[in-house]
Amino acid sequence: MSRSKYKTSTSSICADCGALEPGWASINRAILLCDECCSIHRSLGRHVSHVKSLHKGFWSSYLLTMIHTLNDNGANNIWEYSLHDSNNSKVNRKKPQPKDPLYPVKADFIRAKHQQLTFVLRPSKDESCSEEELSKQLHSSVRTSNLETSLRLLVQGGNPNYFYKEKGTTPLHVAARAGQALQLELLIANGGNPNIVDSTGHTPAEIARITGHLDLADRLIECMYQVTDRLTYFICSRKPDHRTTEHLIIPEWSETLERNELTNEARNRLQMLPNNLLEELTMDVYDEVDRREVEAGPYGYQAQLFMKGVLLYLFYQ
Repeated sequence: MSRSKYKTSTSSICADCGALEPGWASINRAILLCDECCSIHRSLGRHVSHVKSLHKGFWSSYLLTMIHTLNDNGANNIWEYSLHDSNNSKVNRKKPQPKDPLYPVKADFIRAKHQQLTFVLRPSKDESCSEEELSKQLHSSVRTSNLETSLRLLVQGGNPNYFYKEKGTTPLHVAARAGQALQLELLIANGGNPNIVDSTGHTPAEIARITGHLDLADRLIECMYQVTDRLTYFICSRKPDHRTTEHLIIPEWSETLERNELTNEARNRLQMLPNNLLEELTMDVYDEVDRREVEAGPYGYQAQLFMKGVLLYLFYQ
């Protein structure tokens, strides 16, 4: 992982309004965004658009390359298909300009484009495929370097975790065996599970290592520990070295925090939560950490200290 050194070129524009020098990326949409449009994306939720600053924080080189490759090769045309289709007379909406007001012009357009998927290609009844058919096509596509085809299949309903019974694998295993790092980044960004196993019980990381794609295997292990790595780095500015099988870091200074009845009660309640609720809580905390780091503002330091205290009390004592 490395801190992003990407500098936006003059040819880069916001995918939603055309503003120059976008400073954000929507990871699962594989597009670049300006500050204003990004603010609307953040309100939609990570499940719709997972945004990240191009200039803050740390990026995997594979992930950043995936986004720029798709963005440069017209990923936005997938999200705006009907806007550019001269044969489609039903769409009577114009794309916003940089100087248009954020509310309601840009906001309404972004919600229609990304939340309602108003402009994506809708196959006719004669051309429509089932989710299983789309997933099988995705299973085949990810062995190649054609990211645009894979993104289109995902948008139309292909399942990144589809288990192909006859082959005993998922798209993630196929991409790992083929050494297609960017395809794996795209799959994971759109819900692919890096912990999923094939019919032999192997994860994509294990398949990558078996087939000699060692850097890719290391990256997949990073993806498996993405949440805990992110929270650990937020608390103690360190990340585990997964190559030495150090997968978790327990902050040393948590031992100095004073326990009390309220803290113990909170921890006991956490331990009683079913796994699905604990997963939801963890993702809420993850999203809040992300928000506080990006939108720190004048009280950012105090806010981060408060959040670190909450994490230490709840998860590390």
